Amino acid sequence: MNSISVHPNGAKPDKPWLAAYPDIVPAEIPPLEYASLAELLEKSCARYADRTAFSSMGKGMRYRELESQTRKLAAWLQSTGLQKGDRVAVMMPNVLQNPIATYAILRAGLVVVNVNPLYTPRELEHQLKDSGAKAIFVLENFARTVEQVLNKTDLRHVVVTSLGEMLGPKGLIVNFVVRKVKKLVPSWSIPQHKSFGQVLREGAGKELQPVTLTGGDIAFLQYTGGTTGVAKGAVLTHENLLANKLQLSLWLRSAFERKKEPEVLNFLCALPLYHIFALTVNSLMGMSHGAHNILIANPRDIPGLVKEFEKSKVHIFPGLNTLFNALMNNADFAKLDFSSLIMSLGGGMAVQRPVAERWLKMTGTAVTEGYGLSETSPVATANRFDSPEFTGTIGLPLPSTDLDIRDEEGNSLPSGQVGEICIRGPQVMAGYWQKPEETARVMTDDGYFRSGDMGFMDERGYTKIVDRKKDMILVSGFNVYPNEIEEVAAMHAGILEAAAIGVPDGHSGEAVKLFVVRKDPNLTEAEVKAHCIANLTNYKLPRFIEFRTELPKSPVGKILRKDLRG
Repeated sequence: MNSISVHPNGAKPDKPWLAAYPDIVPAEIPPLEYASLAELLEKSCARYADRTAFSSMGKGMRYRELESQTRKLAAWLQSTGLQKGDRVAVMMPNVLQNPIATYAILRAGLVVVNVNPLYTPRELEHQLKDSGAKAIFVLENFARTVEQVLNKTDLRHVVVTSLGEMLGPKGLIVNFVVRKVKKLVPSWSIPQHKSFGQVLREGAGKELQPVTLTGGDIAFLQYTGGTTGVAKGAVLTHENLLANKLQLSLWLRSAFERKKEPEVLNFLCALPLYHIFALTVNSLMGMSHGAHNILIANPRDIPGLVKEFEKSKVHIFPGLNTLFNALMNNADFAKLDFSSLIMSLGGGMAVQRPVAERWLKMTGTAVTEGYGLSETSPVATANRFDSPEFTGTIGLPLPSTDLDIRDEEGNSLPSGQVGEICIRGPQVMAGYWQKPEETARVMTDDGYFRSGDMGFMDERGYTKIVDRKKDMILVSGFNVYPNEIEEVAAMHAGILEAAAIGVPDGHSGEAVKLFVVRKDPNLTEAEVKAHCIANLTNYKLPRFIEFRTELPKSPVGKILRKDLRG
């Protein structure tokens, strides 16, 4: 049994959020049930052996199969000479091989380094060198990128898989289409590589050696900061992730109980598993509840995603504002039966009120918005799940989590004043990998993580984000927050998406520029400006409007303001 250090949430004046907690949610989490994520996997696989754990493109994998496959792969990893604590990279989208590789790495006592498959060689080289990864699992579509940097890294073992490798006979057709018809696999050559099937076969003849893991051992290096600077690895321990999984389960447990027995919870996993949001909310939380995660390899294929929604009885759907918006703008999505949908969870970026209100009207289910970062495993706060009200805030701190709004000098600010959101709790990372100065910069002496997000807490304890510090626009000495401008723009029926940035201005220092993707092809600049005039004070008004056919986004779906700045 693993013990954790929590922060007493007694009924104190400086914790106003406690009064707003749902009755069924405790202020503190109990001691963790598992010592490690490997133990969570093993016990869940035994408890839910005959249930489907993951499925991809119609092919399901039961929990007993997940246990067997991860045991074989973990045994193979150990046979290569890798030692406890060595790092192993996973560079795959949402295919069955992803959770097999991830949980095998953990069972072998190793550390998972999640890699965005769309990384350029430069980005991949940085992450592999920084983490010191000694092995990598990669989908063949991205093997060429690995080949280009292989000799500059510490990689000793490369395991390559294909999109159809785990799909049975159907996989042959899938691979033919991907390779020959769509030509999505660039030529590559890594002579020393092994196939996924090959290492599973080799591992089948080996015995998995037990590894003693504790909550303090590192489970993941989750790289972050790539959109704001050089990517750095957030050190997430087994305890960090187990605590966050438990915090979420307690927060949402009454929602889970709404399903009809003996139904199994179905999670639609459209967000990539290499992202911390899907890793914790879909994979870890799903596993602890014996749930079925339906993996979506390409969430940008909205018609395909709609078809998956149609044929699967989806209970839990984690998504981003951009994904909710894209789905609702698909004519077939509006025709679906949403009677099975219990909960829609919004995170990764701010959920805009027009999007949330339209989603509620269309699906009958509110978007429950949460907030967190890679450094917080990731969820730190969430709105109440038992109310359709869209608060426009990030909600309340999860059990055993403290929030404090602080000024530049580190002083706590009273309700209503904007400052930096600081977070303390068992889900907060151990630090940045091999970067003590960066760690010291974001961690306070009293254990709070400085998020870099600006916000304020109201008298009820709900926190509102106004923006990232670096994204703030300064107009004639007034702070202008892009999120506010974008939310107002999204209220216009003719606007599909919008993004605001600051541009140099000789008169006011900076001026607001708004990039707009039209929903109505006849929308004019004058109409956009008139809409903003009706909803924003003068200094917040966009001085410049630029129409685009699309906005630059990260693979997860976040709008990249830095790319708009040029």
